[in-house]
Amino acid sequence: MLDTLHQTGRDARLIGQGNPNDFLVSAAVAEFKGPAIFGVVRLAQVNMELARVEAIFSGLSPGKHGWSINEFGDLTRGAESTGKVYNPLDYLSKKPLGDLGTLEAGENGEIQFSASKEKLKIVDLIGRSIALYATEDRSDSGIAAAVIARSAGVGENYKKLCTCDGVTIWESS
Repeated sequence: MLDTLHQTGRDARLIGQGNPNDFLVSAAVAEFKGPAIFGVVRLAQVNMELARVEAIFSGLSPGKHGWSINEFGDLTRGAESTGKVYNPLDYLSKKPLGDLGTLEAGENGEIQFSASKEKLKIVDLIGRSIALYATEDRSDSGIAAAVIARSAGVGENYKKLCTCDGVTIWESS
């Protein structure tokens, strides 16, 4: 369809759009791309009160490492610029909601994790970050971080055809 419109001399773009009927279904991913630590964290909303968190990491030193969801997705200074552990104002608990606990890397420096987290809403995490720490007490500024991005399953990222001029507001003069 897009090629056909272009052949007639018209500009068009394929624009992604969410399905408004699926706003409660939410999934996200954070990718750790090195240079030393590699990994993927997947988050999926099970229901409005429960989220599933799954992670796999490699390149860590053997032993215990803290990890958390942090306020910001700013990676300009690595984990140091991601802010404090995420904790919404309406979450009343001694432990911040974004505290994901402790991971333990084996002698090979690898970790696999899978658990559920209550009260965590994935939609509120998009654009924030996940940080890994050298110690379980999180006394350092973090050794690695990744931005939490929206994730869509097969067939969940609906598209529409826009017969506009194809110029975005940032490209126009």
